[in-house]
Amino acid sequence: MRRLLAATASLLLAIHVSAQAPAGAPISRLDSADALGAELFAKSGSTGMVMVVVRGHEVYFRGYGETYPGSGQRPTETSLLRLCSLSKIFATDLLMKLVKDGTVSLSDPLQKYAERGVRVPERDGKPITLESLATHTAGLPREIGPAPRGSAHFTFPDQKLRWAWLPTAHLASAPSTVAQYSNLGFDFLGDALEHAAHEPYPKLFAERITQPLAMKDTGFTPMPEQCSRLLHGTHNEGECTSTVNSEASAGVYSTAADVTHWLQYLMGSNQPAIPMQDLAAQNVYLLPSDLIRQQGLDHSGDVTGIGLGWMHLADGTPSELIQKTGGGAGFTTYIALSHPTGTAIFVAFTDSSTYTHYNVFKGANNLVYQLNGLPLMPEEKIVHVAPARRRVAPRAKTAHRATASAKSATTRPAAKKKPARKN
Repeated sequence: MRRLLAATASLLLAIHVSAQAPAGAPISRLDSADALGAELFAKSGSTGMVMVVVRGHEVYFRGYGETYPGSGQRPTETSLLRLCSLSKIFATDLLMKLVKDGTVSLSDPLQKYAERGVRVPERDGKPITLESLATHTAGLPREIGPAPRGSAHFTFPDQKLRWAWLPTAHLASAPSTVAQYSNLGFDFLGDALEHAAHEPYPKLFAERITQPLAMKDTGFTPMPEQCSRLLHGTHNEGECTSTVNSEASAGVYSTAADVTHWLQYLMGSNQPAIPMQDLAAQNVYLLPSDLIRQQGLDHSGDVTGIGLGWMHLADGTPSELIQKTGGGAGFTTYIALSHPTGTAIFVAFTDSSTYTHYNVFKGANNLVYQLNGLPLMPEEKIVHVAPARRRVAPRAKTAHRATASAKSATTRPAAKKKPARKN
């Protein structure tokens, strides 16, 4: 019944996707996002920032700051970005496409797609399912453990290692009873989809997402020309290299131009040649009241519903948002969808030596609310998500599964290396 209600609500939102804020509320022109974005950038203390806002048929892009410290060049629509944990909502899009064509079911146990001879752990008689992986409720830890020194970002663990580790794991909770953020769970989800479709994940990703949406710079193994466009912050984050080991959890590279197409797809903006995402991919699948507890899901606000990779805020109100946070390897990324106003935002920031204690996720939410005449989130509740909460491997000179063609062609001043994590 809960899923039926969620589907009905999503359908109603889609029907009224061009609806704006309540009658009488001042609605700002979309180009007013420029000044609001400049304020968000200034508060973030970032080296560089890109922003895309989509509302109905309108699109607004703006780059702020520098492509790297001292470059004097503003980021552009084709600057290469690490999407980090926004990769998870691409994985759940693939999941729902495979559900729709009958290849998988959300209730399928992970055991069905396990590596040969591997026993997937259970707890209290409950198996890990594809749905529990996609909702962070599988009972798995955030990571296997620290990456070996010398690993490039988003290259640890590889598929062989994580499947060798899995039979030794003790689930922290019975599946579907506790929500605890897990990058590892999405790694296994990507492996399961690859196994079910009998295709490598990057091939499946290209055929079902990037090619239909004309996202030509989006993938996992950027070429030297693409790497030359990668934004950099203050700290040395290592090589621009293959991230296929974390393809479903954190490995996607993209650009603001490509993410514009992704936002239009997510919002059903009726653009020529861009289809609309199946609404089931954005539904609420669990309520916080269904769970014993939740942890690590509320960086951008109080969660009122848990979706497949997505988190819902203020469900059933004009301020409802469906959002996903990301961060790591010198980037902080965010997408928020406001179906009641027909507005979506994407922002990506690169780090700097300035630490402002400002929560850019809530700042982006307020930008959407300001554009549409809605009440803002209280500023006093804003606290910065510290770099220590983001998990990636230490910097390195060499990378697991790196290829010569994927190494960066960028030349920039050396910077102090800094540990980081991914959201």
